[in-house]
Amino acid sequence: MSGARTVHLLRHGATVRPGLLLGHLDVAVTPQGIADCVRIAAGAAFTHVVSSDLSRAADCAAALGVPVRHDARWRELDFGDWDGRDPATLPTDALAAFWRDPDANPPPHGERWSTLVTRVAAALANLPDATMVVTHGGATRAALASACGFDARQVWAFDLPCATLLSLRLWPDTAQIVGLRA
Repeated sequence: MSGARTVHLLRHGATVRPGLLLGHLDVAVTPQGIADCVRIAAGAAFTHVVSSDLSRAADCAAALGVPVRHDARWRELDFGDWDGRDPATLPTDALAAFWRDPDANPPPHGERWSTLVTRVAAALANLPDATMVVTHGGATRAALASACGFDARQVWAFDLPCATLLSLRLWPDTAQIVGLRA
């Protein structure tokens, strides 16, 4: 197969507001979160850096020592009315329906899973070889859905804590997971 390229997806470091649903809400990353991202990225070969424009990702990307291009398509899922909320405070049935089928049951005034997958697929499509993308857990899962064909339930089988690095080898019509480190 020709036209192969490697893309690394780095989830931003720990935020100053852990445990909340953080979508488009711009919340700062901790200094330790930045250091964790620098440490985990050190083992990857990359020459380009693309980042979500939200500060928790952008600040981690800036610390990698390579010029950064910001791209809002790499933002987290928009949690709408749930953004910034503790999941324990949300209606249990609505939250369970969302986790079961996030496309049919998006957060109130939030984004559908399929919309996230579509925008991430467009962002992923033309990245050059050896690109590090500093992004979010949902966007990383959307990239897995787009590139590998996983459905919304399957992508939750991957534990992607803050400062996790997922590496993909991409071809025009298929993809392979070549690394997962936390």
